[in-house]
Amino acid sequence: MQMELHTGIELAIALTHQPTLPDLLKTATTQLETTFGLTHCWALELDLSGRTLHCSALPGEGEFDCGDFSHPFAHLLQTGKARELTRAASHRLDHPGFQNLIEASKRPESLWLEPLRGNDGRTLGILVLCRNAPDWSGIVGQPLYLGLLQLLTHQWVAQLQSRDQVWQRRLLKRSLDTLHDAETVRKQSQTLANTLVGTSDVMTRLRAQIVRAAGSQLSVLIQGETGCGKDVVATGIHELSGRADGPMVVVNCAAIPDSLLESELFGHTKGAFSGADQAKEGLLAQANGGTLFLDEIGDMPMALQSKLLRVLESRQFRPLGAQKEQHSDFRLVAATHQPLRQSIEDSNFRRDLFYRLSQFPLQITPLRERLDDLEPLSRHFIRLYREREGAGPSGISSHALKLLATYDFPGNARELRNIVELACLQTPAGDDIQPDVLRLTDVFADPCTAQAPGAEWYSTEAAAGSGTEEIRDLKAAAQAFEAAVIRERLRQYGGNRAQAADSLGLPKRTLAHKCLKYQVTQV
Repeated sequence: MQMELHTGIELAIALTHQPTLPDLLKTATTQLETTFGLTHCWALELDLSGRTLHCSALPGEGEFDCGDFSHPFAHLLQTGKARELTRAASHRLDHPGFQNLIEASKRPESLWLEPLRGNDGRTLGILVLCRNAPDWSGIVGQPLYLGLLQLLTHQWVAQLQSRDQVWQRRLLKRSLDTLHDAETVRKQSQTLANTLVGTSDVMTRLRAQIVRAAGSQLSVLIQGETGCGKDVVATGIHELSGRADGPMVVVNCAAIPDSLLESELFGHTKGAFSGADQAKEGLLAQANGGTLFLDEIGDMPMALQSKLLRVLESRQFRPLGAQKEQHSDFRLVAATHQPLRQSIEDSNFRRDLFYRLSQFPLQITPLRERLDDLEPLSRHFIRLYREREGAGPSGISSHALKLLATYDFPGNARELRNIVELACLQTPAGDDIQPDVLRLTDVFADPCTAQAPGAEWYSTEAAAGSGTEEIRDLKAAAQAFEAAVIRERLRQYGGNRAQAADSLGLPKRTLAHKCLKYQVTQV
């Protein structure tokens, strides 16, 4: 009894003096092997997502997917109960990672699998004890063994808390360093005003928030209606950040078919799937050192959301068909027009991914709620038109601005730009835009009557030749016709894009692209 007490004190001292979690796990497994005569002892650590077990001490394959029930650790985490596994039973398991563990353990007669939990009930990982004798009662029933497990879990939780606190302090310091530099914020906000135009209070605050977001490494989630300028905000964050010299990789999650999105993000090796004739670098790898902008993140499939969550936690990913993981140092900016909180309630978006994305949330106010920005935005779009075309109106009249202020702008700044550019086309160079050339039409109205801004000349009669003398822009009229046909066909098939595309003789991806182009988001 005295010898056991002396041994327990020595083990306790050794465990409490380890500076890092890897040191703690290494010391614990070594001490357990020595004290109880084990052939091997392994510590498998559960990652933050709760979906993967890691064992850094294990040579070769040391990672176990907790959703894969071809190895016993998934069952163990599900039940939370320790169990014995005999050599005969382990032979029947063909999981390569588990067989690698068995080989590294010299194929012992018996294994004892012990799940470890903190005081708060959180699962920390699994201990794997190996020996060449089948009876474990003489070890796992000892007070010394139970006391060591309790001390190990306590120290394990303490190490995790310490690591989180260090990370948070570093993150906070970087953010505070930027926040305290008021002059930098002011100057960068002025620079941002050249592209993110508006004099309203909400736009002034938004620009200041963008500057602060750019100075941190937090993931940014931009939310706002269609056409409000989410891509402009994302570009501003990248260009004002320390990663401005790196790439900005843009991924439109709604424009890429679900079957291709994973390959586009993660990349693939040659022969990874049918048609993979050569290896392809994924967008995650391309974003290394820069910014990854995931536009319309709300349209990402649920299966891919879980994989993205793990990437955000570790910045590690594995291309399709690859054996080894790759690392990418990117800053994530995501955007969506969808109400993600409602998507979470509808089980269409992961709650844990939402919180990971929205470390720095940005909300863009719709144009109808900041009508003070109509004039500066209109003059900005007129200036861009003159720079592109070499000529154009000198400005916009007060009467035209008053007419614009009566419109709701469901398409926000993008719709305003379309309206202003069409008005520029119909205004003599050097004159001001007048109310009579402003075409204000709700593109989100009923599909049978909705028309694109500036293209309300379209009708079935006009298509047949009646009233075509009113058309001043053939391209706009043709696009309006195409948009109206797509809306009508989507209405006919209840919003089913696959059926609508098939009826029009289009690939589904082409129809998705046209829906984005013409803002066909409702049926």
